[in-house]
Amino acid sequence: MTARSDTAIHHVWRLPVADAVRGHRALWWSVGPAGQLAVLLVHRRYLDRNRYPKGWIGQRPDIPFTGELITLTAHEERRTPVKDIRIRPSHLALLPDSRFLLVSGRTFRNETEGPWEPNAVVFSPSGTPEAEFCVGDDIPALTTDVHGGIWTAYGDEGIYGGHPESGAGLAGWDTQGQTSWAPEGRLPDHPLEGCTAATENEQVWLVWYSGSSRGGTFLTRITPSTGDVASYRSPVPDPDGFAVRGNRAVLTRRDHNKRSVELVRAELNGTTWAVTSRRRLRMPGRVVLRCGQGRDGFLWLRAGNTWLRIEA
Repeated sequence: MTARSDTAIHHVWRLPVADAVRGHRALWWSVGPAGQLAVLLVHRRYLDRNRYPKGWIGQRPDIPFTGELITLTAHEERRTPVKDIRIRPSHLALLPDSRFLLVSGRTFRNETEGPWEPNAVVFSPSGTPEAEFCVGDDIPALTTDVHGGIWTAYGDEGIYGGHPESGAGLAGWDTQGQTSWAPEGRLPDHPLEGCTAATENEQVWLVWYSGSSRGGTFLTRITPSTGDVASYRSPVPDPDGFAVRGNRAVLTRRDHNKRSVELVRAELNGTTWAVTSRRRLRMPGRVVLRCGQGRDGFLWLRAGNTWLRIEA
């Protein structure tokens, strides 16, 4: 196995000291299809600290609360106030035309046959809510595609919790909350838990593992325009991050709440992803859940309040 040069790893952004001193905490984050990094800051006065889980995901906001969305491109930094947020988000995602999406990982219904509560809110470029709807229950992984489609992979409590789309393990949605894609028996096994997600041009990848004795971790590629599906066994069990470019991929696994990840590179040989290198990568901060997002051949990693980009 041969390791690629560290020049493929780039420091992108760190939360400014001035924001931290003023009491702002960097919570949910995302990368858009154009490679723009977005981070939602929330002042500590809105936050309670859970003992578990560790890291930024353990900071729970009291609702309603106000945040500030920072969007960074190669040429500018834009800050947008977002007021009166009435869900506790698990995910931030970017949509076309500078809109964005906040999604809570959980939803509930008050009665056995009643409607599921909305857990997704679409915001305008100015930070005003435009629509709210439900995208299923227990969502460990979520991404959006270049056309604004929403893609979700579910956890076991959602898969076995009664929500119809969650029960299939993976789903696609539009920004009106209508399902646009379902597996329909085309997966190699039944999912038990989503791991992470990535996009490459027009295609979406959802990474998940099954609960059967014959199963394992799978990389499922979906072509939204046709609905076509292709699944491959992952060369890494339960990765936290995944990015792909052509026949090359990079995957990471964290040491939870430690300052390191395992970085694995792989190549697709026909129908099999084969590992080409492994290494332990020291990180500038602690790495926790939801640390990786893949966009068009780049894996973005969060370590504490620092963001890195690794090329596949």
